[in-house]
Amino acid sequence: MKWNLRLAAANRGIWKASELQRSLAERGLVISAGKMSGLWSGQPISIKLADLEVICAVLGCEIGELLIPQPENVPAPGQAERHAAQATGTGADTRADTRADTRADTRAGTGTGAGDRTAPKVVPRRPDGRSLPPE
Repeated sequence: MKWNLRLAAANRGIWKASELQRSLAERGLVISAGKMSGLWSGQPISIKLADLEVICAVLGCEIGELLIPQPENVPAPGQAERHAAQATGTGADTRADTRADTRADTRAGTGTGAGDRTAPKVVPRRPDGRSLPPE
């Protein structure tokens, strides 16, 4: 999804984030300067539906004008696992092999037991910037 707040506001003569912030506050949605800056100039990671409703009411627009679908960014069926493996640099098989190797080392006596456990690998972020959950 593409966040299109700035263009939607400009189409209605609102050129500054502070102008929109005041209009939103008049409708009961008080937004901090930091959050407003993120909404105005960035792509929010999350936004409450109630906040979207107020923004649409202030701008007199539909949600489809603020959130523009980008289906080309969605992997095709069967591509999702490969896409995720490429994004993280590992696949599910690699993680399973690593766990099996660790268990084998512990059973063979090459490790020192619970104190020998290595820290989990740092997993890169997803293409959309969000971090992945731990294994």
